[in-house]
Amino acid sequence: MIAPRPRGRILLAPTRIPCRRLVGASGRAHGLQLVADSPAGREPDLAKTLRKTLLSVDSPEIVALMRIMETQSKATVAAWAVTYAQDHYLPLYGATRPCDTRPAAALAAAGRWLAGEVKLPQAKPAILACHQAARDAEGDPVAQAAARAVGQAASSIHSLTHALGLAFYGAAAVAYATAGVAADAATHATIASKEGARLVASLQQAAVPNEQNPARVNWNC
Repeated sequence: MIAPRPRGRILLAPTRIPCRRLVGASGRAHGLQLVADSPAGREPDLAKTLRKTLLSVDSPEIVALMRIMETQSKATVAAWAVTYAQDHYLPLYGATRPCDTRPAAALAAAGRWLAGEVKLPQAKPAILACHQAARDAEGDPVAQAAARAVGQAASSIHSLTHALGLAFYGAAAVAYATAGVAADAATHATIASKEGARLVASLQQAAVPNEQNPARVNWNC
């Protein structure tokens, strides 16, 4: 069972691999909301069809995640989201942008908050920088979706509902990385569904039975 980590330090050091290029960090900070616009850049022929997120609020996997999250504390869900993003989505970002440490820094900041080492205002700049990293990855659908998934995971220390964004963006990152951005929508949807099921299974393992004081969640969807 994956133990939740509301107490104790979470080690989130990024894997070191050879640098190929450095990604700039300038520009306006990205917000903490889900983004549903269409990408542009390297693949102009896909710009009008490739989605930023996969799965939907009606997907069985998303519904299952919401039901589990409603039984857990924010600390438990946030610890799970940070760990899952660290293990599954950060490597997808680093595969093409190994010199950009902003997503890893966001997870590290969230981990310090979970360990009680910093307050939210101290963690927030690193999280906003991760969202900016996603904006900077425009034209790289896998890296952008992965950065947004990481950003949503880190943002869950602010609001539990951001952990759901982890699933929407993470499903897209995995689908595009697995099948390629040129694959058809049905292929992407199938892979996204499998990733959603993996997320559900992981959260089920991390969930605390009969957790005291579960978070009050308003999904607004």
